[in-house]
Amino acid sequence: MRRYDDPVEVRQGLVPGGDPGSPEQFLWRGRLWKVRSVVAHWVETTPWWQSSGARAVVGDDEPLGTGGADLLVEREMWRVEAGRGLARDDAPSGGVFDLSFDGTAGRWQLVGCVD
Repeated sequence: MRRYDDPVEVRQGLVPGGDPGSPEQFLWRGRLWKVRSVVAHWVETTPWWQSSGARAVVGDDEPLGTGGADLLVEREMWRVEAGRGLARDDAPSGGVFDLSFDGTAGRWQLVGCVD
């Protein structure tokens, strides 16, 4: 899987394997992708080793800030199968994409892709 950190615009809806709030379509690098199915959906929290408290212990100069509050940051993850229509040889073109939603920032990102 290739890793990305690209912003995407997402339209939510109901797709096979997903809930009503699942990604239905997304715009990535100027191309519209239609979600065919949701493969998996999960929630991730910020890794503890990236917290301000852990950085302070290893001697990072960043201020402690809010202590452990940054450990509570969550993002929803969706692994989806999506396509752009038909390729030149009339075979469906597409791949599997990992999309994340940061509810705190209200932002969607494409974080991985296998195509």
